[in-house]
Amino acid sequence: MLNNAVDRLLVRFARGGQYESGQLRERFRRRHDIDVGLYSIGGFDRWRIPPGTRIGRYCSIAKTARLVEADHPVESLTTHPFLYLPEFGVVAHGGERAAPQVIEDDVWLGHNATVLPGCKRIGRGAVIGAGSIVMADVPRYAVMSGVPAKLVRYRFPPAVRAALEATRWWELDKDALARGLKEAPGFGSAPTVHDARAFYRAVHGTDLPLATVAVADGAPALPRLPRAQVAALVRREFADFAEAQFAAPLADLPLDSFALINLRVAFEG
Repeated sequence: MLNNAVDRLLVRFARGGQYESGQLRERFRRRHDIDVGLYSIGGFDRWRIPPGTRIGRYCSIAKTARLVEADHPVESLTTHPFLYLPEFGVVAHGGERAAPQVIEDDVWLGHNATVLPGCKRIGRGAVIGAGSIVMADVPRYAVMSGVPAKLVRYRFPPAVRAALEATRWWELDKDALARGLKEAPGFGSAPTVHDARAFYRAVHGTDLPLATVAVADGAPALPRLPRAQVAALVRREFADFAEAQFAAPLADLPLDSFALINLRVAFEG
């Protein structure tokens, strides 16, 4: 009870609050194995955020959003905790601990959003709509909604997403972020590739390292890769891919939507 009270007091009164308090972050990392990145809010609650969770920077997690680390074992004799929690004295050992869930940077979890154990990673820049139930991994910059949550759209076109990734803006502190936005205010309100370049130049004094994006906004210019390298990338998603299948339509290959997204990211990276 005392520790719970200390947690609540720190969340409310720690210097810098949820946004910046190093003391609060250290306590939750040490006591609860919950790692919350700088400037992220809403992750300091061990009743809604399970041990092992890793949360990036600049995330916004609603007070009613929740991550669930494990399901009740429906294949077992009973779904009751007596059968998988050894502290009740019925079984000697508990079930295997699930892999920790990762929320990358700049993720927004809306009110009453629930992330189930089938989702191990929510990609950077993703938005999870209010009341959604997330059952699988979420790609970066995706807007997800529904029960179960499905892809509604991406926040930005591919060229802009690639430009955002190249800036790595989430690694900046708030002072550097403010300095860049002063020179490139459009980057904060409705980013374009041009704004990303201006922002990066203002912060770092050099050009944005963006080899795969066209100079103007629009479709990214994919690099010309050797066939063997392309085949190796495709085999990450489809192990039996052969070079003879280069001429086959994508629809004829056993690639789901997430595999295609992964391939796009690989080609653009």
